[in-house]
Amino acid sequence: MKWYRQLHWQIILGMVLGLIFGIIAAKFQWSEFANDWIVPFGDIFMNLLKLIAVPLVLTSLVAGVASLSDFKKLSRMGGKTIGLYIATTAVAVTIGLLVVNVIDPGERLPEKTREALKAQHQSTATSKTETAVEVDKRGPLQPLIDMVPDNFFGSASSNSNMLQLVFVSLLIGVALVQVNQEQRRPVLSLFEGLQAVVIKLVNMIMLMAPIGVFALITKTITALAVDADGNTDLSQVGEILGALGFYCIAVVIGLLLHIGIVYIGLLKLLTPVKVGAFFKAIAPAQLLAFSTSSSGATLPVTMRQCREKLGTPKETTSFVLPLGATINMDGTALYQAVAAVFIAQAYSVPEALTIGSQLTIILTAVMASIGTAAVPGAGII
Repeated sequence: MKWYRQLHWQIILGMVLGLIFGIIAAKFQWSEFANDWIVPFGDIFMNLLKLIAVPLVLTSLVAGVASLSDFKKLSRMGGKTIGLYIATTAVAVTIGLLVVNVIDPGERLPEKTREALKAQHQSTATSKTETAVEVDKRGPLQPLIDMVPDNFFGSASSNSNMLQLVFVSLLIGVALVQVNQEQRRPVLSLFEGLQAVVIKLVNMIMLMAPIGVFALITKTITALAVDADGNTDLSQVGEILGALGFYCIAVVIGLLLHIGIVYIGLLKLLTPVKVGAFFKAIAPAQLLAFSTSSSGATLPVTMRQCREKLGTPKETTSFVLPLGATINMDGTALYQAVAAVFIAQAYSVPEALTIGSQLTIILTAVMASIGTAAVPGAGII
């Protein structure tokens, strides 16, 4: 296949063209045209990705858990899997905090730009502060209460209820394991069929990715080019992009350290698979993950590569991988930790940079990653 027909190269091209067009639109004051005729395609693309998040998680988890016929085996595998997921996520957040405190990307912004950003986002910041105060008043076990829905359809009605959906999906899967084979088979076949349909939907939606990415980058650049007074200021775009460049470097270094220390360490410690063979086997999934930033879109390829190239049993991949795509968001957790410190630095919020505050970030990022949907931008949401 020629390079320009490959999805990840098309997405990269869409990003570059979106950056160029966004700068041109800001320069010649075409922002209104871009908002009316370009930006909506980005919103449509994001809505489509959010659309398939709920059915993908529901069908994958139910089918994965129900395919494990031995309840004791399910308990052992589930306990080890979830424990390992939480541990690696906590390590990822810690690495991210160490790197961002060394690089200090938010300090790269000039004071004038910081003041402009504060003025531009004052209303949003006030709203978020009020929400945080309300959350702080809740009891210590409130997150546990929030995880258990009082209505099945309510848990599946919104991407913001993803942790509730995971709970319900696991509950259904465990119940299916405990009924006899004759009763389980038709229900399991239904969920496996639905899972195949959802995966096909993911593949169809990703065909729109280059256009969606182009529109989203255009939207971002044209928004950054407008200062607090509504005037176009391309110098502000350059300053912000420069600081974001250091932010991206911090995230990439953190991810590389996490891969090199944690993942390769676990691979050597727990499996006989050689590092080179492992990365060669998962290369297609890695390329798709890089181009889509979506665990959900990557899940079908990851499952196929693990089964066909690494020889992982189907019942293991059907349970571990869908669960990991939902609650093992190491990259999301690391990114959120780096983003929190970056924003605190950019907005000069010293109380958010204390040791106590950053320990809170570790706990919050781990918990937030558990309920994050497997779609692009879910970490931001």
